[in-house]
Amino acid sequence: MQLLLLSCPPRIQPPRHLRVFSHGFTLIELMVVIAIMAVLAALAAPSFTPLLERWRVRQTAEELQSTIYYARSEAIKRGGNVAIQKIPNNTNNCTTAVSNDDWDCGWFVCEDTNGNGVCNAAEPVLQRFMTPTNVQVTRPANSGNNIKLNRWGLVDGSWLSFSLVPLNKSTADSAARGVCMSSGGRIRVIHPQDMPCANN
Repeated sequence: MQLLLLSCPPRIQPPRHLRVFSHGFTLIELMVVIAIMAVLAALAAPSFTPLLERWRVRQTAEELQSTIYYARSEAIKRGGNVAIQKIPNNTNNCTTAVSNDDWDCGWFVCEDTNGNGVCNAAEPVLQRFMTPTNVQVTRPANSGNNIKLNRWGLVDGSWLSFSLVPLNKSTADSAARGVCMSSGGRIRVIHPQDMPCANN
């Protein structure tokens, strides 16, 4: 009986110049790259601060403008009985809205069913906005913590004024903005050179 030995054909190696060699990073190389990136991030961080401040203020101004438009349309639709009210201080870790004129924690729109111009706990909330951190939203002194809109979507012949600035900055800061509504209902966002709002 004869045994047949089967053998695999020899493996053919590609020429050396066609071979692909896979190389990885050593731990030291990886640590050096991470250290360089950390130094670059630390150097770049301060230059991003004004950009972030402008973005936060702009976002808040656009949301406030949108809220006023929304409240006006709801007041016209419902024949009045709509109010905008500030969210109280110490809500969701917000501690900067100390006075009635500080709207830093945000605001909400409600259906003012009893017509007293105040959003009571039992009245339906139509919209709510929480202000981003580190943005100060202020109304003129003694303006109060709520805004009542009449059947024409106006503030009973009066006009609205808000100042929005980065935390602990003034209205002269380049990131500052104002949100204004004239007695006729025109709503606009203004820049520092045009602040404060005027009834026009």
